[in-house]
Amino acid sequence: MITESMRALKKELMEFSSLVEKMVEKTTQGLLRKEKTLLMEVIEEDEPRANEAEISMDEMCINIIAQFQPRAKDLRTILMIMKMSNDLERMGDHAVNLSHAAQFLIDRPPVKPWIDIPRMAELTIQMLRDSVTAFIEENASLASSVCERDSTVDAIRNQLMRELITYMASNPGTIERSLALIRVATNLERIADLSTNICEDVIFMVEGKVIKHHKDEEKADPEEDIG
Repeated sequence: MITESMRALKKELMEFSSLVEKMVEKTTQGLLRKEKTLLMEVIEEDEPRANEAEISMDEMCINIIAQFQPRAKDLRTILMIMKMSNDLERMGDHAVNLSHAAQFLIDRPPVKPWIDIPRMAELTIQMLRDSVTAFIEENASLASSVCERDSTVDAIRNQLMRELITYMASNPGTIERSLALIRVATNLERIADLSTNICEDVIFMVEGKVIKHHKDEEKADPEEDIG
């Protein structure tokens, strides 16, 4: 009955999150290893699958609501899964943005050693994985941990941007590559933000606490960051 439908819905959610996680991993590996094939897979194969997954999950949620008219916790869970599905699709979009920027970078000499981006990617992927686990297991402690890690991702991005601004000011020849690298860092940071949003909802669902992870009000859109 509804229990089986909810179990199937959560299974779809986990498969969707695994797809998005692999998209981010492929993009990072494609950039670091200069493997254009991985980057093209994200754009040509994985993005359509992510879009289809979101549509499929929305349909599953609507069908469960129509068939069983769930209330209380079941209804809240379904509505949250619909929101998470949208968040995952947006993460997939950010992974595609990453792939486009990476394609530009792999054909050119690196601006600086690959230290910050691999670290950011590692943290971001783990945050995504833990955010879905926290939801499935209703683990508020794990959700809080994800929220705390978001500030680390922000700090790495901000430090990287300061360094790149210095490079661009001293050597105009690095401007295009630096801007592409900023696109990579900004899209990773946005994926981390979306994972944090999921965990804020998990904390509210489990403990009834409204937790808002405040960002700098001046924080710009990724497109605004890069001109």
